[in-house]
Amino acid sequence: MTVDFTARPEKPLPYSDDFSSADQYVDSLLDFATNSHLFQFLCGGVHILDFFTSEPGLFVSAVPKEWQDYLVQTEPMVLLDFLMRDDLDTLAAQPGPGQPPETLIQYVKDIRKLSLRRSFQPSKPKLPVLPRQVALGMNTKKVHEVTHFSGYIDRLSEDVARVRGQELTHLVDFGSGQNYLGRALASPPYNKHIVAVESKEANTAGAKDLDILSGLAEREKRIRNKKLYHRIMESVDPSEANDEEALKRAAKALGVTDEDIATIDLRSRKELQATYAREEGKGSIEYVVAKLGDADLAPVISQLEYTETHSEDDLSMMAVSIHSCGNLSHYGIRSMVLNSSIHAVAIVGCCYNLLTEKLGPPTFKPCFSRPTLQPLNARVVRESERRDPQGFPMSEKLSTYNDQGIRLNITARMMACQAPGNWTDKESDAFFTRHFYRAVLQRIFLDKGVISKVYHGPSEGEDEGENGNESPFNFSTNPVVIGSLRKQCYTSFSAYVRGAITKLTTNTDFSQYSQIVREKLSDITDEEIARYEAAYLPRKRELSAVWSLMAFSACVVESLIVTDRYLFLKEHSDIVRDCWVETVFDYGQSPRNLVVVGIKK
Repeated sequence: MTVDFTARPEKPLPYSDDFSSADQYVDSLLDFATNSHLFQFLCGGVHILDFFTSEPGLFVSAVPKEWQDYLVQTEPMVLLDFLMRDDLDTLAAQPGPGQPPETLIQYVKDIRKLSLRRSFQPSKPKLPVLPRQVALGMNTKKVHEVTHFSGYIDRLSEDVARVRGQELTHLVDFGSGQNYLGRALASPPYNKHIVAVESKEANTAGAKDLDILSGLAEREKRIRNKKLYHRIMESVDPSEANDEEALKRAAKALGVTDEDIATIDLRSRKELQATYAREEGKGSIEYVVAKLGDADLAPVISQLEYTETHSEDDLSMMAVSIHSCGNLSHYGIRSMVLNSSIHAVAIVGCCYNLLTEKLGPPTFKPCFSRPTLQPLNARVVRESERRDPQGFPMSEKLSTYNDQGIRLNITARMMACQAPGNWTDKESDAFFTRHFYRAVLQRIFLDKGVISKVYHGPSEGEDEGENGNESPFNFSTNPVVIGSLRKQCYTSFSAYVRGAITKLTTNTDFSQYSQIVREKLSDITDEEIARYEAAYLPRKRELSAVWSLMAFSACVVESLIVTDRYLFLKEHSDIVRDCWVETVFDYGQSPRNLVVVGIKK
């Protein structure tokens, strides 16, 4: 195959060298995802809030017995090194006390092999440094992302223009936010024409202020009667100096006529519009405030200044995005198939937990299936039953695999947003502690009658399982999802419990629980809270080990999501000339670093 694009990697997917082709990789990935019961448990079957609500607990019930001693005896960061970095062949050759069991080593090998590679090489040896005025508002991570993706898009744009024989007229940024990427691409040396699509007007307003500071725009000029303006300003309280209506009232109180008021521009500085002057050879930015519900860009295109003087047939655009959330990535990728003016896409996704689901609940009972959790603000069932055609999976391959399709519930997709390769000792200890507090608090809620058990299969009072025993797979709870608490609530378990009770009994969002929490927990003592902590503290390592396994295994979940997007483009071979996936950021700086690229015929 002749490679037309200098930006295209040798492989269409960054899979392991264990595979000879993308097809072989995809087949192995889907086979593992549908047949590894342990993977299915770790990626979608574990609910931290139910970790301690059954005995002997989720860890003992579900984690292979031969793994358990090694997992609880291994320090969290040592375990993480084993999962992510250690030479597994060396470990396999040295069996014995303190070493991981062979079946665990094989599982880790499988996850590593099926996870897309994340190593990164810049598109060019040396990329232009973002000028200070363009980098305003960016943190170190954002500077890295914008620098490298701008260089990548510039190179890809040149390839698309050369191969298609037509220069791109615009880059359409899906979910532009503060428009950091668009501002860099519109500035020298790139000088691209940007269409920044953003749903929140406040973000667009902030972006325009940054455009002014960067020199890409100017603030609207005011013409006013300065003498009259100063008279009015002297008559109002300083707190009302930016309130146009208050200034008008003050002017009338001074006897200023409506005609004279009309000669004074009383708008505050923030209310003045940004103005953009188009110049030959220089970049430009157009903002479109729109909440996209699908990939149809007709409402966006109709608002472009370009279409006032040109036919839509003259448009040649590329859809781009850094970390467009949830379905917005799907809209960007699908836009090339649905819109004649989109000739290429380059989308870096994130926030997989915000994806909707296309297939609905499974029609079969998967291994490790558990009762549906129904916390107060849950969207698990609602999203699953929604059957959103814009949701995951996009491709026909994943939608119909084995006549059932590939499903990833919100728990699995949320874990795919983790970055275990970047965890530090301090950070991991902090969130392991938070999860431990959450899990023990749910046990208190269950024991005190705040929440109840939800049975799966047989109803309560019947044989719940083999020998009539309860297990994590025939019951769970209807947990209370509390969300975040003030920082000081995480200084101790007692502070966490007290903070949670206060939030549940005073926050109107939790009115459903306020009465029962008051009845059941108003008299709980610090001594009782301490007894719960002491009872479960020896099992904290169980929770941290399972959470580490979940985050590590979810590398395959992210690979499934990204591969699905690649397959969607590949399946439209009547429209798509070429498509691929590659890394565009350093994982240590920005772990959601895989871009999905498609070029139209």
